[in-house]
Order: sequence, then structure tokens, then C-alpha cells
Amino acid sequence: MSKKRILFLGETYRADAITWMNGLREFGNFEIVTWELQTSSTGVNRIKRILELAKAILFIKSIVKEFRPDMVIAERTTSYGYLAAICGVKPIAIAQQGISDLWPNDSPLFLFKKMLQDYAFKKADLIHAWGNVMATHMEQSNVDMSKVMVMPKGINLDFFRFEENHDETMIQAIVTRSLEPEYKHDVILKAFSILKQKKVPFTLTIIGDGSESGRLKALTKELDIEKQVKFTGRIDNNEIPKYLQKSNSYISMPITEGVSASLFEAMACGCFPIVSDLPGNRCWLTEKVNGILVPSENHTKLAEELEWAFNNSSVTKKAIINNRKFVEENANYKTNMKKIADTYNDLIKIKSTTT
Repeated sequence: MSKKRILFLGETYRADAITWMNGLREFGNFEIVTWELQTSSTGVNRIKRILELAKAILFIKSIVKEFRPDMVIAERTTSYGYLAAICGVKPIAIAQQGISDLWPNDSPLFLFKKMLQDYAFKKADLIHAWGNVMATHMEQSNVDMSKVMVMPKGINLDFFRFEENHDETMIQAIVTRSLEPEYKHDVILKAFSILKQKKVPFTLTIIGDGSESGRLKALTKELDIEKQVKFTGRIDNNEIPKYLQKSNSYISMPITEGVSASLFEAMACGCFPIVSDLPGNRCWLTEKVNGILVPSENHTKLAEELEWAFNNSSVTKKAIINNRKFVEENANYKTNMKKIADTYNDLIKIKSTTT
């Protein structure tokens, strides 16, 4: 039987997109062709991106004519979701990447994005909510919830293996988020400077790259913690589990969060999570049971909670064992991506029998 073909609209360099496509190839035997916008959505590029979006449909229709996909899928319910909705391919599956995909709420393009999103919601045959926090937004947007699949893509648990042999004599913290302003690495660095002043032993590993790299490296010198902080830069994804397995604490302080694969990866490898107190994280963590939730821009509170976790190893030990079990039961890539791939095949079969 010939492979079914999927057109993927989205940013193919993103780890989430790679996981999604790899899972569809592995468990659905799909052939996938991709297309993505070339202009970023930040700063002065916003207008250029809108203009590119307006012209994109011509390029996509030419791909459709040549590739003849059986289905189209898109990450984000605004830009790519809208393009999926008007490209002429059915069935359509779109994925909401953030709590609403309309962030920031004070954006001058908010109403424009909302219009695109509403149209994509209406035309989609399947809408992915990678977590309940996304499904809540969909309900508030009057989405037909019978079209919504609430399930994270999951992570590969053979790859992100559990380790419990951590050094308990010091905090070995890790951050795996991009070095961009919304992830508030400066808050994390300021918290660790407080720990140094209190003579709490620690190392901090920051993985990734981004526009804040130079500023953050300068800040470590200003705070006199450069000897304790290691910036790895961007590394191969295959190396990430090794760093997580050598760490005992996972820190993430973004100002907005949907469903974080990085959090699942850390939980799977045995890191105790200390993260922003946001709805997307409250779905998975209970305060001082299997993690700690901190206001995203409060470095003093973060320092207090890091010290508390360090001094309460009985709580953190129990938490990391239970977190591994939780990820195995709720975010197993093999289980979840098999269900998603099967759903796609079912949608394609239904479409073929009705056309």
C-alpha cells in the first residue's frame, strides 16, 4: 500500500515540530513535505511577515498541485493554521502551540490574529490541544470541542532515560530554554547570585542560544557567578539527555507557557522542576509535591525556593521518582504519537469515502 502524504506547515527547526513529524513517519508511515515562512514574527519583521503570509498561499497551492497531499497539518492556529484552512486540502489538523497563540495580549495585531484563528478553528477537522490549558482557551473561543484532541505529543522515554545518582551536596541546575527575553534567564541568574551570597553551593548549566546570549554572559560577570555558570550554546538534541541526567534541578521562568516538552524531558530524566507559576505548568505540577511554582519575574522568591528544595531532599527524591512515572503514563511518545497517527489515517479514510 502506498504511503499517505502530509503537507506540514510550520517551522521545521523547532523540536516540537521535529517530534511531531518523526512520530507520524514512525507510527503512521507517512511521507511528509514541509513549507514555512522565512520571516520571523518579532520586532520590525512583523509587517514583512504579514506580507509574506499574504503571498504564501500561491506557493502552497503550487506545492499542493505537485505533491498532492492526502492531508495538511499546521502548527499554531493563527498564521500556519489559517494557511492550512485556505490551501484547498482536506482533512486539516491544526495545533495550538501556546495557551492561546494570540500572545502578547496587548499586540496591535491581536484582533487580526484572532480573526485568522477563528477561521482556522472553523475549517479544521482536528484541533490539537497539547494540554488542558489550551483546551480551556478553545472552549472560551466557542470551538466545536468534538474536533479537539487533548494529548501531548510526548517524549521518547528510551532517549530521555531516568537517572537518580545525583550529587546531593550541591544544586546542579539546568536551563534548556532559548536565550530569548520571554524566558527570563536574567531572573534565574539573579536568583543564583543570591544563593552565592548565602554560600549555597551550586552549578548552573544553560543550554541553547538566542538574542540574549551576550547580555546574559555579561550579567554573570556583573553578578560574580561566571565560574559557577556554564553556557553550552546550541547543542545537538542527542546531547540534551546527558546534561539533564547530570543535573538535579530544572529551572524555567518564562512569562507565558503552553505545554513544555522541556519540562517533560527534565521530569523524565530525574530533575526536580522549579518553574513559572503559570496555568500551563499547573496542569502537571502540584506545589512542593512534584515541583515548585514561582512567579516568573521574582528572582528573590526563586532563590528562596531553590534553597528550600536543596534543604528538603526527602521531598525532591520522592518527587523525581513519581515524575518519571507520571511522564511514562501521560507523555510517552510511542503511545501518544501512535494514537495521533492512527487518528490521521482514520480522517484520511473518512475523507476518501466521502469524496
